[in-house]
Amino acid sequence: MAALEFYQFPTLTDNYGVLIHDPVSGQTASVDAPDAGDVKNALSQNGWTLTHILVTHHHWDHVQGIGELKSETGCLVIGPTDEADKIEHLDQTVSDGDTFEFGGEAVSCLSTPGHTLGMINFHFADSGVVFTGDTLFALGCGRIFEGDANMMWQSLEKLMVLPAETKVYCGHEYTQSNAKFALGVDPDNAKLVIRAAQVDALRADGKPTLPTTIGEELETNPFLRPADAGIRKHLGMESASDAAVFAEIRKRKDNA
Repeated sequence: MAALEFYQFPTLTDNYGVLIHDPVSGQTASVDAPDAGDVKNALSQNGWTLTHILVTHHHWDHVQGIGELKSETGCLVIGPTDEADKIEHLDQTVSDGDTFEFGGEAVSCLSTPGHTLGMINFHFADSGVVFTGDTLFALGCGRIFEGDANMMWQSLEKLMVLPAETKVYCGHEYTQSNAKFALGVDPDNAKLVIRAAQVDALRADGKPTLPTTIGEELETNPFLRPADAGIRKHLGMESASDAAVFAEIRKRKDNA
């Protein structure tokens, strides 16, 4: 079985789109559809034909291109069962624990509510890749619009147990601003200091900071590190639960 190919491209103001291509079958999926024109340009650049759209959640900047792409290609649109009433053109809905096949590979569906109540993340275990939508960002996590802090923390815990080498593709280029905030709550983290400098250099060159990895996030992303003694001491929350420390970090980011 040939390895799946992944092609990331910038779209809209700060979004990323990703195409997944199976060179054997020719199947090609777009993860979300932020902008139909940008997805079509990415397909054309690679000589690929769209067969699937995998939808993480219902927000407009992830779904607005679905209708045009589906009408032109007849692609199969797969998205979260719990947001089926908010996403048009869905052909197949998936919930936590469901699997489906793409390019000869099993894709596992992880329910990660918090940013939205029905958010689904797609894990390609054989390829070592996860698409986290707006749940987990590089050095950050999604703003909690529809759920609560406990819900979001439980969602992040699902991602934290994936293999450390798992590549993480997420929906936005927020890493530089996330790094600045992270240094404020985890200032003594030497690995974070180094990573923040690397992020600044990448952005200065106009390069993406994604994909990241689960391992890198576990070492440097404060939203995944509420158990860390240094962060707890900095926040004055040495005896609080992990969920409470996470909630405080999220609250500070909201007000930053």
